[in-house]
Amino acid sequence: MIQLHRVLLATDFSDCSRAAQAYACNLVEQFGGELHVLHVLADPVLMMPEPGTPASLPQNYLVDLKESAEKMLDGLIPAEWASRYSVRRATRLGSPGPEIVRYAEEHQIDLIVLGTHGRGAVAHLLLGSVAERVVRQAKCPVLTFRPST
Repeated sequence: MIQLHRVLLATDFSDCSRAAQAYACNLVEQFGGELHVLHVLADPVLMMPEPGTPASLPQNYLVDLKESAEKMLDGLIPAEWASRYSVRRATRLGSPGPEIVRYAEEHQIDLIVLGTHGRGAVAHLLLGSVAERVVRQAKCPVLTFRPST
């Protein structure tokens, strides 16, 4: 019998993530488990055009970014729902795919739920896919959601 004690919702706060959120919450309701909600902050070093390129970020950029993400995480799951179920919220800094997989392993997650943007083939080749990386690297099942067209 399938047991889902810990479900991880990886969110970037997009519409795709909201669709995935509904399923993650429903699974937690059905199995009586714990919902983990994770947002990965993209490390600005990973977004630099070339190594050694001078970059000027505001002094408290990462602190402000993390505080903003934590506020969004706090408001993501309705308080009434969260009062009935166990919810753990977290932020990480780094590359989203590997950080989601690492979090899942560290917390013995039974299922990862996340949205996928459903980009076209060219955009996928250029940008890659966080969801695809998670599916390939995760040691637990992964449930992905595409936006409806």
